[in-house]
Amino acid sequence: MAIPSKTHYLGKGKLDKLLFFKNSLNYDVVIFNDELSPLQQRNLEKTLGVKIIDRAALILDIFAKRAHSREGQLQVELAQHQYLLPRLTGQWSHLERLGGGIGTRGPGESQLETDRRIIRQKIQRLQKQIDEVRKRRMLYRQQRQKSGIPIVALVGYTNAGKSTLLNALSHTDVFVEDKLFATLDLTTRQLMLPNKTRILLTDTVGFIQKLPPAIVTAFRATLEELNEANILLHVVDLTSPNAPEQCQTVENILTDLNLTDKPRITVLNKIDLLLDSEKTWDEEKAIKYFSGEGEIQKNTVLVSAEKNWGLTKLMENIYQTLK
Repeated sequence: MAIPSKTHYLGKGKLDKLLFFKNSLNYDVVIFNDELSPLQQRNLEKTLGVKIIDRAALILDIFAKRAHSREGQLQVELAQHQYLLPRLTGQWSHLERLGGGIGTRGPGESQLETDRRIIRQKIQRLQKQIDEVRKRRMLYRQQRQKSGIPIVALVGYTNAGKSTLLNALSHTDVFVEDKLFATLDLTTRQLMLPNKTRILLTDTVGFIQKLPPAIVTAFRATLEELNEANILLHVVDLTSPNAPEQCQTVENILTDLNLTDKPRITVLNKIDLLLDSEKTWDEEKAIKYFSGEGEIQKNTVLVSAEKNWGLTKLMENIYQTLK
């Protein structure tokens, strides 16, 4: 979906201003930073006479562009169809006015019911395919459990640097880009700790505030991997002005997934951007700069995945937590 250039991002409560400035702004798309009900979306489109996109639709569109694996594409397609199903009525409002007399069905209603049936069938097929993926993943997890190799999973807000940290620790080249949801597909790499302990390091989809329920449901097969993890590495972007709110978002999602009791290490990433005058890594100076007192909480590590700072201490912390 290509978003036209004349697009203004506005939240709820702006309807009067939208109507007032419509002629001067000449906008043709309005994006709401909230999830709209099908009725709200339909009424807004009738009132404003432009295309209305809510937060869920925008996130789904981004996901569709970023999913590369077959599993990721199935999950996004399922979420898209589940989102579209209750919104079909608005798609056929222009035909419903052609309805016949008493006891008959107009061509609009007939087409609407046909489309609903097609989408429901598509949803059923996608759910079966995802169930097959879940079964294969379950067999794979059982094999890993038999091997006894510990699993460490990366979690965190989108664009916190999880994939960069995965590359830095495992010396691989997983795709990384400075944008939201750059990586949607589950990635697992082997890693050898300093004491020769072998672990599996898994990268998962990034979290975001007000994550639409359809997305959480569709990606549950992927998020199930977190249940098998021995440790969660919560990666935090230190440079973000909204870091506390982002941490709380991650906590809320982990609570919804019943994962709050998992052993956890907090990884405060991108410390190099706060210490841009430092050309070499000085952990004591970084801790003092960050905490003001030279102490940080237990199971919290300062790192720069980009510059490989603090990775040795992080791996030691992983080993101690596993032990």
